[in-house]
Amino acid sequence: MGLILKGGTIVTAEKTYKSDIKIINEVIAEIGKNLKCDNYEVIDVSGCHIIPGGIDTHTHFDMNAGYTKTTDDFESGTKAAIIGGTTTVLDFAETSNDEDLIEGIKTYHKKADGKCSCDYGFHITITKLDTDTFKFMEELISEGVTSFKMYMAYNGMKVDDGTIYKVLEKARELGCIVEFHCESGDLLDVLVEENVKAGNLKPKYHSLSRPNIVEKEAVSRLADITQLAYSRSYVVHLSCKESLVVVKNARKRGVNMIVETCPQYLLLEDKLYCNEGFEGAKYVMSPPLRKKEDIECLWNGIRDGDIQTVGTDHCSFNFRGQKDIGIDDFSKIPNGAPGVEQRIELLYTYGVAIGRISFNKFVEITSTNAAKIFGMYPKKGEIKVGSDADLVVLDTTKEKIITSTTQQQNVDYTPYEGFKVSCEIRDVFLRGEHVVKCGKIKKINKGKYLKRKII
Repeated sequence: MGLILKGGTIVTAEKTYKSDIKIINEVIAEIGKNLKCDNYEVIDVSGCHIIPGGIDTHTHFDMNAGYTKTTDDFESGTKAAIIGGTTTVLDFAETSNDEDLIEGIKTYHKKADGKCSCDYGFHITITKLDTDTFKFMEELISEGVTSFKMYMAYNGMKVDDGTIYKVLEKARELGCIVEFHCESGDLLDVLVEENVKAGNLKPKYHSLSRPNIVEKEAVSRLADITQLAYSRSYVVHLSCKESLVVVKNARKRGVNMIVETCPQYLLLEDKLYCNEGFEGAKYVMSPPLRKKEDIECLWNGIRDGDIQTVGTDHCSFNFRGQKDIGIDDFSKIPNGAPGVEQRIELLYTYGVAIGRISFNKFVEITSTNAAKIFGMYPKKGEIKVGSDADLVVLDTTKEKIITSTTQQQNVDYTPYEGFKVSCEIRDVFLRGEHVVKCGKIKKINKGKYLKRKII
């Protein structure tokens, strides 16, 4: 028996309209007013909005940080995603030092297989260039892993400019996409070392050792290398005004750069690092939180189309037992924060509801653009006949307060503690399965691996 969602207002990246949706065999079969309901289960969604299931472009589940491990694995992390209205995640497969790319992706398949409550795919990190790297890239693309990541910072992961250039050239040939963590590794290492030697060890020095220029320098360098390679690049978690200005200027000269930011850079200010005691450690992530002027610049960038996606960089470490590894030295605090569960409600509340962006732009940055960029459209990220029935029923008449005590994420805090949100994820459908009902998880482990395509 099929399913009909009746009486809701559909919001896509392009339009808003009232209509019913019929679902048969995991896909949207028909859209129209007053659809015949004989022999169909009918769910009344009157007064609510129906949006495409969210796509989080940036998560780190079951990640080994060397001296500790993220608290959210694929089981808990994807439960948090689905209850928060995200029906697809793209997780970063980080290879260990003794693994090649193929072995690395196999490790992550084992971590995720049978444990996911939303659909999922992988990016994979390239940390070195050897005789097999390009062969492995081609093999991975044939298996649906069409995006790769490179770090411009961090010992053991940082790649040099020549490697970036060669991989971008190859990516142009293959049609795949390469993402970049943009911080100047050399500058960063020196600034951290200077602060530690000077006895500046509190959490606030995490931010002070990573000023805007450290990100801006790397973004600028990447823009030039991208242009030289006649390729395209994707900047993950862009956080500051200076970096966005670099991208906009590069685009004016024809450089193809895609930009992602995250809710934390849209909502949280760097003054949080000065919270009493060790509380500032909750916000230790890289790049760090920025200032109000950066926040406003990023919101304007979303509104104007300069920023294409908003992922979370969900990388959860407990405040007690993990973050406090660095209680006497900020450089030892595990980098990362949770957020996959609250992304949709936060972006609606502090974007759409207060008039910063339109409802359609909200859908574009939380779902549709990600589907287009990463080879899932129109199967994902859209509400049209033939698309997967990944649908979220959003009730914009409800309010609630975010608190760690009620979250699904397997972590002992949330950086958004006390934030009021002016909506509620009422129902979520994953390929037509009613997996979240009235704000509660109804079905788990229904997620499937997504074999993505080159676009």
